[in-house]
Amino acid sequence: MEKILLLSTLLGLLASTTAYAPNWESLDNRPLPQWYDEAKLGIFIHWGVFSVPSYSSEWFWWSWKGQHLPALEFFMNENYKPDFTYADFAPMFTTEFFSAAQWAALFNASGAEYVVLTSKHHEGFTNWPSKHSFNWNSMDVGPKRDLVGELAHAIRQNTNIHFGLYHSLFEWFHPLYLKDKAAKFETQDFVASKTLPELYEIVNAYKPEVIWSDGDWEANSTYWNSTEFLAWLYTDSPVKDTVVTNDRWGKDATCKHGGYFTCQDRFNPGVVQKRKFENAMTIDKYSWGYRRDARLSDYLTMEELLKTFVETVSCGGNMLMNIGPTKEGTIAPIFQERLLQMGSWMAVNGEGIRATHPWKHQNDTITEGVWYTQKRDKTGGLNVYAISLNWPTGMTLSLGVPMPTTSTEVTLLGYPAPFKWQKRNAGGIDILIPKIGFNEIPCKWAWTFKLTNLMN
Repeated sequence: MEKILLLSTLLGLLASTTAYAPNWESLDNRPLPQWYDEAKLGIFIHWGVFSVPSYSSEWFWWSWKGQHLPALEFFMNENYKPDFTYADFAPMFTTEFFSAAQWAALFNASGAEYVVLTSKHHEGFTNWPSKHSFNWNSMDVGPKRDLVGELAHAIRQNTNIHFGLYHSLFEWFHPLYLKDKAAKFETQDFVASKTLPELYEIVNAYKPEVIWSDGDWEANSTYWNSTEFLAWLYTDSPVKDTVVTNDRWGKDATCKHGGYFTCQDRFNPGVVQKRKFENAMTIDKYSWGYRRDARLSDYLTMEELLKTFVETVSCGGNMLMNIGPTKEGTIAPIFQERLLQMGSWMAVNGEGIRATHPWKHQNDTITEGVWYTQKRDKTGGLNVYAISLNWPTGMTLSLGVPMPTTSTEVTLLGYPAPFKWQKRNAGGIDILIPKIGFNEIPCKWAWTFKLTNLMN
């Protein structure tokens, strides 16, 4: 264990003293800060002018004016005056009920250890008073508030959660971007006057520990000058030692370069990956932004949410769980419920999640819905956690891959007494489930069995 701590310390010192060059070979060798791998659960927040129509998705503007989808055109014709523009939605982005302190308390209760707020989506509206987005930011129009700054302060003042920011590299209808695109990205006027200045601005002003880049897919990282920014971020920025980034820095970079890989939305590979990954997913199955017309069946149940989470962590990933606040700045009760349910589950089962690593087996061979994690305890002993998505129907939970020894002990997280077990003749272990009263079951969903002193 001392060797592991020493290695971690040396990697941290290496990260803080290395000067990174603006090329992928250098940047990809930067060690991932330890806090991110240990955290496992983050909260994604999609919030912006698209929260005003709150219909279809956060891609409302593009669906309406870029694709001219009939459903969107019908919606606008039926509900708004003929000359209504997307910019007219901005004054309606009022956020009058937004309380950063309340949000921070809710996120803290969820068990999440990092938060990623949309600083700017593809619509170009910035949730901070950007010097590079005149009259299209949250201080000049709409809220008349620094939304990013308020949440960053509340998170840091009241919680131990790591604060991060999402930022879209491109904007659907920005004239300079469209000009660069027409020139087949041989010019970089949009990047020089908009994208990079915004990125430097949010890092220096808010010191986020996650930079979640997006909107990169139409051009290579050379157009975005991504490696130039990342070299500064990792070498000279105020968060150089703790910041993490994703892989969306150009269509040549996704799932190939960057800090950790997202590859695609809702990335849940089901097998261990060579590189740290993140499953960015939504509680609303169909949208990242808030939808007024969403049905209850459109939201993931707690069982579905935990299935995704456990599978992701077992394979070495983090899960970034998205909610969409309203234009008034409230978080809908269905999102609040899921966050609080996740928090109650983590309060019991967090030991089998936080700071764990993939075991040699990810899921069981004979019982479906059992996923494994592992970590060392303070003495260096190996603990294996078998997380069962289903409560055993009989008096036995049969597992095919853990090989017990005479000193193996089995416990259920949240339950006071150890469980008896038997070695299976065909290999594996049968965990004997005692008669447990309904009120004694430690949680409502996904139960974690801790196994110690197994065969190597």
